[in-house]
Amino acid sequence: MTTEIGARRPKRILTGDRPTGRLHLGHWVGSLASRVKLQYECETMVIVADLHMLTTKRTREDVDKLLPNVRGLVLDYLASGIDPGRSSIYLQSAVPQTHELYTHLQNFAALDRLLRLPGLKRMALDAGMAGRSLPLGLLGYPVLQAADILLARADLVPVGKDNLAHIEIARQLARKFNSTYGPLFPEPEPLLSDIPALVGTDNRGKMSKSAGNAIFLSDDQKTVEAKVRGMFTDPNRIRANVAGTVEGNPVFIYHRIFNEDRQEVEELEQRYRAGKVGDSEVKEKLARVLNLFLEPFRERMAFYETKPDLLDRILRQGTLKVRRIAAETMREARVKMGIEDVWKAIETNR
Repeated sequence: MTTEIGARRPKRILTGDRPTGRLHLGHWVGSLASRVKLQYECETMVIVADLHMLTTKRTREDVDKLLPNVRGLVLDYLASGIDPGRSSIYLQSAVPQTHELYTHLQNFAALDRLLRLPGLKRMALDAGMAGRSLPLGLLGYPVLQAADILLARADLVPVGKDNLAHIEIARQLARKFNSTYGPLFPEPEPLLSDIPALVGTDNRGKMSKSAGNAIFLSDDQKTVEAKVRGMFTDPNRIRANVAGTVEGNPVFIYHRIFNEDRQEVEELEQRYRAGKVGDSEVKEKLARVLNLFLEPFRERMAFYETKPDLLDRILRQGTLKVRRIAAETMREARVKMGIEDVWKAIETNR
């Protein structure tokens, strides 16, 4: 059945992460929260992007961690509230059509445009490749990302502001393919989070696994308490009776995001500015808030941790569903490009 642009179907979302480690509160505010909400409104596909991981992480140690990281990522998705009955969680490398569409999209990708992408420069820096020739795989990262999006014929992609340029690449490639061969791919629209990035506990940039400034969704109560106690606050405030700064203070940023008691937050801010509350009390209340917030995550995580077979079955079923969608998309793409008819003619000697 052909499902070209304009065909009626529910809005489809593609989203996901690289399996480089466990997810944290920054992931929650940046994209997970919207994924959980949108799965009740749209057809949702959640990609475990292991091929993307291999563009920058290829050591023996990285490869050995791949399977546990994949399972840990799926566990975090389910603990966050991703419902496998509403969302298809799938493994990128197990969808072979990804490679084929990636190859065809390269014919439309402009090298100079890819080289200007700030996201690639940042990835190269994080991977220790700054100042060196970029591998072709890393340079083609946005094209591979576009292949994921277009293969699923996704309408919407939840994304942070720092990845908007990557979605624009996908939109450009969709337009070029459609104008060359005929309409097939919708132009995906980005969905921006209300909170584009969560500052890390050390106040040195956004929360990140590699920076060691993250509170993970899988952290237990005591770990959260310890991390909150060590959080950066106002460095100029050496005593509790010294007036403190709330703006840009990570402890209060977290309070504003996660503390549902708005009156308590306002009162703490007033007292902090007036030098009438110590950092220890503010942090103690924040640790309580975060542990209360994470408790449902821990309950769902504990449920799935006792059922590893169920975890694998969910990933398997999601992958098989996406494979069927990908196969149909690629079949239609091959027809539009003419290569399907060439093989049929040769195969049947016509």
